[in-house]
Amino acid sequence: MRGSFKPGHLEQMTVPMSTVRSIGLLGEYKGKQQLFEKQSPQALSALREVARVQSIESSNRIEGVTAASGRVAEIAAQKTTPRDRSEQEIAGYRDVLSTVHANALGMDLSTGLVLQLHRDLYRFSPTPGGAWKSTANDIVDILPDGTHRLRFSPVAPHVVDTAMNELVTGYHSLVSGGRVDSLIAVPAFVLDFLCIHPFSDGNGRMSRILNLMLLYQAGYDVGRYISLEKVIEDSKETYYEALEASSDGWHEGRHDLVPWLQYSHGVLIAAYLEFEQRVGQMGTGRGAKREMVIDCIRHLSATFRYADVERACPGVSRPTIVRVLGELRDNGEIMCTKGGRDATWERTTQ
Repeated sequence: MRGSFKPGHLEQMTVPMSTVRSIGLLGEYKGKQQLFEKQSPQALSALREVARVQSIESSNRIEGVTAASGRVAEIAAQKTTPRDRSEQEIAGYRDVLSTVHANALGMDLSTGLVLQLHRDLYRFSPTPGGAWKSTANDIVDILPDGTHRLRFSPVAPHVVDTAMNELVTGYHSLVSGGRVDSLIAVPAFVLDFLCIHPFSDGNGRMSRILNLMLLYQAGYDVGRYISLEKVIEDSKETYYEALEASSDGWHEGRHDLVPWLQYSHGVLIAAYLEFEQRVGQMGTGRGAKREMVIDCIRHLSATFRYADVERACPGVSRPTIVRVLGELRDNGEIMCTKGGRDATWERTTQ
């Protein structure tokens, strides 16, 4: 067995006090999140819709898979048919993300499940998914002068099946037995998955899907309301630095997991801080619904329709939405590009 789940590696790892404090803090956030879910389920549905679109857009954009302005929201809402390969992959991520959001607690981590999710990721694409890589896929950086630098060599294709089975078995052994905290085991699983790099394509997106699923199973649901993928995209340079630092020596089991742990915990803490801030804007006081609509519009795609706002703001009356749209138009923040029943709007400021 290689990597983080080599017997004794995680149990004997020295965890710095800063990591211990982060784990404690995230435990507190987890408790608050569960309280919010009980007290304000309707208000939180607005956050869900915005986060879902952002997750679909950001996770694909990290890998260079993009679509024209407004198209991601339409694909996310299943209001259009994918036009090209990029949109096909975006639609596949939409479906896999929906599967995890709806069924995470009932999904049993296995190599079969990983293959199934990867197959679904490419269900709309001519490139077939659902099979381990058949050729080597070294991770190489292209430097400013055009030269190449080998960043990491994942496991060889003929070893992938064994490595993935060991990873899944090792994870279950430590988590089910309570031998390692989930906030250590989940990032370790994601790191090892990326180091194995089991697929020819889609490894980054699959790592983020599996991260969400395992976090949901551990009770950390903030990714439903705040896009973890967007937090990662916004800190992409730090993401790659932490990944490279913690993958050094991975094949020999002498790697330092701490940089990756610190980054992973930082993503969660940032998401929880944003979650608390945005939930605070959705209180029941005077003007709360107006603020909810404004916040929603500022987090939707640059081009959006009235129906997108209405769907993301359940419980807010049509007159309130129309009034806020008018206010933002008069302030120069948005402009109406198509009138009528299916009105289309565009943000003029970021």
